[in-house]
Amino acid sequence: MNIKNNEIGVTTGSIATATALSALKQITSNESPDIVNIQTPSSSLDIIIEKNEKISDNVAKSIAIKYPYNDPDVTVNLEIITTVELVDEIKDKKVIITGGAGIGKVTKPGLQIPIGEYAINPVPREMIKDNLYNHIPKNKSAKVKIAIPKACEIVNNTMNPRLGIVGGISILGTTGIARAMSTDAYKRSITPQIDISIGEKLDDLVFVPGNIGEKIALEKLNVNKDQIIQTGNYIGYMFDYASKKGIKSFTFLGHIGKLVKVAGGIFNTKHSIADGRKEIIITHSALRGASIDIINKIYSSETTESMISILKEESLDKFVFNSIAKAIKDKCTDKFDIDLNVILVDMKGNILNTNFDNNLIKEN
Repeated sequence: MNIKNNEIGVTTGSIATATALSALKQITSNESPDIVNIQTPSSSLDIIIEKNEKISDNVAKSIAIKYPYNDPDVTVNLEIITTVELVDEIKDKKVIITGGAGIGKVTKPGLQIPIGEYAINPVPREMIKDNLYNHIPKNKSAKVKIAIPKACEIVNNTMNPRLGIVGGISILGTTGIARAMSTDAYKRSITPQIDISIGEKLDDLVFVPGNIGEKIALEKLNVNKDQIIQTGNYIGYMFDYASKKGIKSFTFLGHIGKLVKVAGGIFNTKHSIADGRKEIIITHSALRGASIDIINKIYSSETTESMISILKEESLDKFVFNSIAKAIKDKCTDKFDIDLNVILVDMKGNILNTNFDNNLIKEN
């Protein structure tokens, strides 16, 4: 399969494999391939090579570009440069893989790669070894060095700094193919936050939907960034993953407009999947004695912030938000083997409910 279109792309791991194989072929057979075929866990791929350079009799490098595809992938258009050096065989190490400029190093426990190693994940490592093995001459080993020099410019747009990967990005991939807008790929990118928190034996974890929740958590709670887990829209998925990993109790903090969906049993909070914010707030307002006039005002409101204002004007806000917070907790504890402390906030970071353990709240 020749990958160069807008629907699917290839992973950085596949391109690193292809450039490594291309560099090795320059040394062993004087080839300078324009296209290299590699085997991935899911298929056979043809990868376009942009440039080859034989540096000496036993050293060569190849360059390929991660072509754009229909996905907001910050690594597209980056050059992946792999240098291969053929050396006398190193016992039990036919292929030695290392990183160069733009490849980060692991600094926190809990990831698939040990602390101090380059962040080249296990599947790409195995792909490189498997594809190179039969091309390495007898009594020789291949030293493979992967570099993505311009990755340093985009590293802050990735999850890597949060995961303790410093100095660059990771070489990723599990199938060799990157599919546009892949839900599974996104989920795999956010679960390592939980693995790291376990590896660092962190207590008092705080789960938040995203950057707004994290900012408010850091302002309001006695926690640091390492204790904060961002779930994105996949709240149910992350809670389930946490439970299976042995995390049984934590704080769940976020804007009422996002968290209120969970009170209605909506665990994927992406707007196109489900909404129900207005209906859930109306239900809890009615349960707490709101009049028909108030219900109509809420129903006519366009934002949760305006709904908050209506409830405050009627002095119903604490009753309603306590009711919603309890419903969120009940829905989560019924579905997952967890206990959680629910804190609802508005856009300014004001805490809306009172029925939570305030042990983590900063003193004014």
